[in-house]
Amino acid sequence: MIQLDVNIMGQAYKLSCKEGEDKALLTAVAYLNDKMCAIRDAGKIKGNDRIAVMAALGVTAELLSTKSPEGPLSGLSIAEVKQKINNMHEVLDKALTPQENLF
Repeated sequence: MIQLDVNIMGQAYKLSCKEGEDKALLTAVAYLNDKMCAIRDAGKIKGNDRIAVMAALGVTAELLSTKSPEGPLSGLSIAEVKQKINNMHEVLDKALTPQENLF
């Protein structure tokens, strides 16, 4: 585990994550910070706890809107879709490798 020092809306936090996941965590922190600062700067909501809840609701709505209600990907999370794509790449790489030797 590694520890990262981050700031969200000017408040310092010490977060832990697995090695190799630090970039994704920093991206998430930056995204959340941007959302929370935008809510704060709009001036309609006061209090960091209320701003955090509104940001969480906004991010949750964004996440839920990415799920397809119909079709072959219905009910799958983004991580599951990425895994399926990676599996397809592996199958294609294995199938195409013998053809590379033809040229």
